[in-house]
Amino acid sequence: MYDYFLGGSHNFAADRAAAEGLLSVAPDARDNARENRAFLRRVIGYLLDQGVRQFLDLGSGIPTAGNVHEIAHARDPGARVVYVDVEPIAVETSRRLLAGQPNAEIVHADLREPGSVRGQATLLDPAEPIAVLAISVLHFVPDADDPRRILGEYLAPLVSGSHLALSHVVVDQAPPPESADGLAVYARTATPVTLRDSRQVTAFFHGHPLVDPGLVPVSHWRADGSPDPSAIFGAVAKVQYE
Repeated sequence: MYDYFLGGSHNFAADRAAAEGLLSVAPDARDNARENRAFLRRVIGYLLDQGVRQFLDLGSGIPTAGNVHEIAHARDPGARVVYVDVEPIAVETSRRLLAGQPNAEIVHADLREPGSVRGQATLLDPAEPIAVLAISVLHFVPDADDPRRILGEYLAPLVSGSHLALSHVVVDQAPPPESADGLAVYARTATPVTLRDSRQVTAFFHGHPLVDPGLVPVSHWRADGSPDPSAIFGAVAKVQYE
């Protein structure tokens, strides 16, 4: 669905049908997806400016327009990128895309199992800073799986100077009636959505300081101009230890 919203070609009839169903009740879904992708581009640029050269992209999905390695390698071909996904089609498509890319790989693993992911992400050097990317993926992880604990297991071994960047659907007030229709569309897929408020999303950073401007709509995070606020919020934290 995400690829379809972004105008990509790696989507299937069922994806397109679900996406159109969502657009029928949430017309801004496509704009939210595009703003989220623009947020990712700005985040990668910011992280490169901070000297980060390693990226772990959790729940990367089927490759679509503006992948992390494409963004990073445009500035530094030596940057290393590890994608993580559990869906076989996403993994196989990624492997074909990344053939001949020595500094990018795909790991076939469930992001809810950090130990398995770390064990397979051999391209990354744990002694150097790593940016963990959780871009629009955690709202597909239910509370029963404890996403805060999962992220904590990714953050704990990181060296100072590492970062966590994430974006997530945020609902701080009673959701509008039409949001129930949108949630119903996702409920009919393999990845239903869990809504969370800004307090819950901020807790995912485990107290590591958020860089300015903090947790804000992705359309407002270090963006030029004043676009309409997105339903998806994003933030970046720097991993620091006392």
